[in-house]
Amino acid sequence: MSDQRTIIVTGCSSGIGAHCARALKADGWRVFATVRKFDDLAPLEADGIEAFRMDYTRGDTISDLVRDVTALTGGRIDALFNNGAYGQPGAVEDLPTDALRAQFETNVFGWHELTRQVVPLMRKRGQGRIVQCSSILGVVPYRFRGAYTASKFALEGLSISLRMELQGSGIHVSLIEPGPIASRFTANALAKINEHIDVKNSVHAADYRRQLARLDGSGRPNRHKLGPDAVYAVLKHALNSNNPKPHYPVTTPAKQGMVLKRLLPADLFYRLMRLVD
Repeated sequence: MSDQRTIIVTGCSSGIGAHCARALKADGWRVFATVRKFDDLAPLEADGIEAFRMDYTRGDTISDLVRDVTALTGGRIDALFNNGAYGQPGAVEDLPTDALRAQFETNVFGWHELTRQVVPLMRKRGQGRIVQCSSILGVVPYRFRGAYTASKFALEGLSISLRMELQGSGIHVSLIEPGPIASRFTANALAKINEHIDVKNSVHAADYRRQLARLDGSGRPNRHKLGPDAVYAVLKHALNSNNPKPHYPVTTPAKQGMVLKRLLPADLFYRLMRLVD
């Protein structure tokens, strides 16, 4: 059996997942990359990456992925990088409950199902790495991102509990908490706000117009936005370090947000976050 390390990377159609899948392959990993749409398989396969269709909202595709990867590797899965997710914008009072439920199906429940299917395989080998691509919004709150923030707060609690439960097993769990990263994330968020939020009739209509300008690219650019290589830099540490960290904030706003939340009184911190636009 090959000594080549194996990793499952989800959400590889673009952005962080696409970049990390290719970078991992270049660094010698055997990469099993997942996408939701069949059309996104070919670009990965053209670069020699083994690509699979998987949808976090469909348990059968998760089980099929684990079954197929297990068959190809003889049961060896060294690492899992949960990355595929989307953001549902909108004020909490405007958010349909079904939209919130859908946010959790992808961002939490699907990640949980894939993780729990992989953990037993790692336990058999006595080692493994699970890295969750969370968000700084899993640590600090943000207006008009209640659904996404709630899903990432849930992911943080679930993942750190898992990290504690796996202590001594040889399996390590880490969370990456990016701030703004260049990807299709904002384009996907724009589609979701148009799909689920009645912008015109909301009391928050003026705020939504500013949000929409940012999402469609007509607003002022975010000078703190980094490329996906910034995420890969910390992913490598989480995968290779003998003592991987529980948290890896990425971008200046993410690091500042963590420090301010720790240092400031809660009421002052939340009032400060209220001013962030």
